[in-house]
Amino acid sequence: PQGIGSPSVYHAVIVIFLEFFAWGLLTAPTLVVLHETFPKHTFLMNGLIQGVKGLLSFLSAPLIGALSDVWGRKSFLLLTVFFTCAPIPLMKISPWWYFAVISVSGVFAVTFSVVFAYVADITQEHERSMAYGLVSATFAASLVTSPAIGAYLGRVYGDSLVVVLATAIALLDICFILVAVPESLPEKMRPASWGAPISWEQADPFASLKKVGQDSIVLLICITVFLSYLPEAGQYSSFFLYLRQIMGFSSESVAAFIAVLGILSIVAQTIVLSLLMRSIGNKNTILLGLGFQILQLAWYGFGSEPWMMWAAGAVAAMSSITFPAVSALVSRTADADQQGVVQGMITGIRGLCNGLGPALYGFIFYIFHVELNELPMPESPAGGSAVTQYHLQQNSIIPGPPFLFGACSVLLALLVALFIPEHTNLSVRSSNWKKHCGSHGHPHSPQAPGEAKEPLLQDTNV
Repeated sequence: PQGIGSPSVYHAVIVIFLEFFAWGLLTAPTLVVLHETFPKHTFLMNGLIQGVKGLLSFLSAPLIGALSDVWGRKSFLLLTVFFTCAPIPLMKISPWWYFAVISVSGVFAVTFSVVFAYVADITQEHERSMAYGLVSATFAASLVTSPAIGAYLGRVYGDSLVVVLATAIALLDICFILVAVPESLPEKMRPASWGAPISWEQADPFASLKKVGQDSIVLLICITVFLSYLPEAGQYSSFFLYLRQIMGFSSESVAAFIAVLGILSIVAQTIVLSLLMRSIGNKNTILLGLGFQILQLAWYGFGSEPWMMWAAGAVAAMSSITFPAVSALVSRTADADQQGVVQGMITGIRGLCNGLGPALYGFIFYIFHVELNELPMPESPAGGSAVTQYHLQQNSIIPGPPFLFGACSVLLALLVALFIPEHTNLSVRSSNWKKHCGSHGHPHSPQAPGEAKEPLLQDTNV
């Protein structure tokens, strides 16, 4: 088999790290180019670009997952990384094409789906949570240093060097997949030919959402995930632009903010989450995380000074414990042969939010007239000199309306989460899920009688 060594989690980790390190380098240059390209409706256009990308990813993820079940993971790792990184060199060639290709690249911007399937191929069920945690932590670690490095290189040598460096790292990632990554899908799981049919059920992006109402407990969990992740997805798409242009942060300050937030989030999702799960339980950990998220979003919404953003960022790190706690609750309460189905539902909800959230935030910025009608603010190491003048012109008691809307959404999520029982057994309520599990497996992946099931391979929505 092609590649170096046996398939391992470390192959997947390196692929993820290089891809997001390349994009992290472009954090500061992208914010500048976005404002220069769309000076009138910056937030609205940013929301539309990210929203189209997110919706296309949501629609294409199940199909790409199903195809990777047939043709192997390596070729789709190569495909997703190539098309996800394809817009990078266009930043300096043509900004309009750069943003157009970013939105269209959402069709293939599903590297995480293929990577998780790769990890599922090569790990036992009891190892999988730790392996997924390692992949997620690698994603956070790649963004800890890369924005700061990109901002420094851009200030000293110019943005062109940053774009060239990011392109080189993306090419390195592609070469790594071609040369070093071995195929993880066992030969016995492969079809006899490349013409194997893919059923609509496998490629249907709404398949996971259709099953949500089949169990009242899962319905409560999915509503909680939707109401809490919708503002998070929107915030992630626009917040760094908000810091840069509205709050007057310099490129270095934005990079430092991302680094600090990333480090605190890694600590919160490992040490703090473990302590809370043991001391106050699964459900109370979810409620605590939602409470922190409400506080963080309200603080972002009413905050008008840079120090408020830094303080709210520390709270944001604590709010990152919510989704791992939700995933742990689902994995604990669902049967082993239903893990892929239930986790697939939550993944589908999050994918939908990745499309709706950015578009919603951009639209709310637009209707509240939070726009950039002047040239980019001058660089200020303290990050506050130009803010006062801007807010005098803005004359608004709510600098960030979408964040306040997000706080209300998460408050609803908290009220819904109060009705989720701490201990439940979903297998009692989900007999028709088992039928789905039996029919949703790939027709070309017969399972030997004594083998353990691989839920993620059976539910391609993940």
